[in-house]
Amino acid sequence: MRRLFPVTDQTSAPSQPPADREWSLDELAEAYAYPSLGDGAHWLRANMVSTLDGAAQHEGRSQPISGATDMRIFGTLRALADVVVVGAETVRQEGYRPARAREDFAARREAAGQGPAAAIAVVTASLDLDFGLPLFTSPLVPTLVVTGAAAPADRVAEALAAGAEVVVAGDGAAVDPARAVRELAGRGLRRQLTEGGPRLLGQLVAADALDELCLTISPTLTAGDAQRIAGGPSVTVPHRLAPASVLEEAGFLFTSYRRI
Repeated sequence: MRRLFPVTDQTSAPSQPPADREWSLDELAEAYAYPSLGDGAHWLRANMVSTLDGAAQHEGRSQPISGATDMRIFGTLRALADVVVVGAETVRQEGYRPARAREDFAARREAAGQGPAAAIAVVTASLDLDFGLPLFTSPLVPTLVVTGAAAPADRVAEALAAGAEVVVAGDGAAVDPARAVRELAGRGLRRQLTEGGPRLLGQLVAADALDELCLTISPTLTAGDAQRIAGGPSVTVPHRLAPASVLEEAGFLFTSYRRI
């Protein structure tokens, strides 16, 4: 792993560790630390992977275009977050499980006033979910179901019976993405991470709710008609972000862009 940006004295120093040295989890945690948050503030970052030709998935899943270091960063970002926000379709396709407690991050989370693991918040209008999955039956912290006020009452009751917490973030059946972010922050879940999928990320972008994008650029080509990292409604004026960090390993670029 080597840092390409920002360039610092350490970046070009003769004593810099070899570029092929694996970074420790502490080093990754420092590289991806959330910014300091004032009273009532929150920060939503997205973590996505894309091929060189813009595919966010291969055959419906992100794992084939990922890599070992990408998964270490994936785990680090989860370990730093209060909550992981994810769309229902991604839960179904990727076989989501509860976030786990990791001993390597226990002291850091305790010092930050966080629980043992991030909560998972599933955004869904229909609540078309299998509430018998471990995500709902055996999480370290209760899984949240974020939905609209007009969600099917029987499905809401089933979610509650399974031990999930239901968060209303919309006046109708649909979820208002900006309101969802605020509702979660109001519960003390201020360090937020979304892992998509593309439809949810597109909604968050359109709502101008995203503060940071952590994008892994996979050195692969897939062609085909796979989704981009963000889909759905377009924005009137493209949102401009500023580069915050670029790391490289084995041809993968691990980038971070933040709200200007």
